[in-house]
Amino acid sequence: MAMEGSSHSWRDSYKGMSSDNIKGLVLALSSSVFIGASFIVKKKGLKKAGASGIRAGVGGYSYLYEPLWWAGMITMLGGEIANFAAYAFAPAILVTPLGALSIIISAVLAHIILKEKLHIFGVLGCALCVVGSTTIVLHAPQEREIESVKEVWDLATEPGFLLYAAVVLTAVFLLIFHYVPQYGQTHILCYIGICSLVGSLSVMSVKALGIALKLTLSGMNQLIYPQTWAFTLVVLTCIITQLNYLNKALDTFNTAIVSPIYYVMFTSFTILASVIMFKDWDRQNPTQIVTEMCGFVTILSGTFLLHKTKDMVDGSLRLPKHNDEEDGFGQEGIPLRRQDSLRSP
Repeated sequence: MAMEGSSHSWRDSYKGMSSDNIKGLVLALSSSVFIGASFIVKKKGLKKAGASGIRAGVGGYSYLYEPLWWAGMITMLGGEIANFAAYAFAPAILVTPLGALSIIISAVLAHIILKEKLHIFGVLGCALCVVGSTTIVLHAPQEREIESVKEVWDLATEPGFLLYAAVVLTAVFLLIFHYVPQYGQTHILCYIGICSLVGSLSVMSVKALGIALKLTLSGMNQLIYPQTWAFTLVVLTCIITQLNYLNKALDTFNTAIVSPIYYVMFTSFTILASVIMFKDWDRQNPTQIVTEMCGFVTILSGTFLLHKTKDMVDGSLRLPKHNDEEDGFGQEGIPLRRQDSLRSP
């Protein structure tokens, strides 16, 4: 009898995994594979472009003439399209954490292709990120039923989310105009902070666009509403900003460090934005919310390990290399902090 009751309880807990949620899950996983691989292809393109021109990390745009960088962009675009579609079917709190898979893919490929080293505790950090993300996914809320893009606009213009958006924009402008000029080359959180904060706003707009397109394809045209085009403008602005500063981060810091830190910050801010805008936690009980918070702590623990072991290789501190090997980067890859000997324009 007890086992039967437990079985009913399990089914009740996961009855929200609808066909739409499964579609969103598959699309999100596919997105992570493409995006994880694109980090490596783009990094190869940036290194190749930096060998013959001005590096992106110091304001150069020579990578725009590098075919390898564009191949990475196309791969990332495929991942982003899959991600875009996933948000139309499943809640952000389910889709976003699945980006953890891209951490594993990029870290493994960086080790194999870019020869970038990751300490054993860095591997443990990646594992903790995945465990934390899985915990969040298993306790994610059900998707909110929305029948018009105007409903999303009403949610986006409520005082709570307007306050969040104002705080985000203030922080982004402060980072861009005050902190990046002084600390951009030595503090990874400057570039990643901009990408993550702006990304949280872009995901909310992407979700709105995804819902609009899904409803339009089902026969309810949402393209006639100005709100749809307003969300489109926000998405384009945010994506351009994210790409610019993500390129700077990739060109300046180690890929195996950029990927997980970007993932954790982006996921945290996106889920926070979703909780505020779509009120995800209003449809959950305290146990589910606490479990999700434990997932966040686990993810942050993984990030801490990655950050603390960023300069360690096989138990020793990695020192910057000043010899010019391959394309100006040492055999052990790009250290977290830019080397003094890196070429200048």
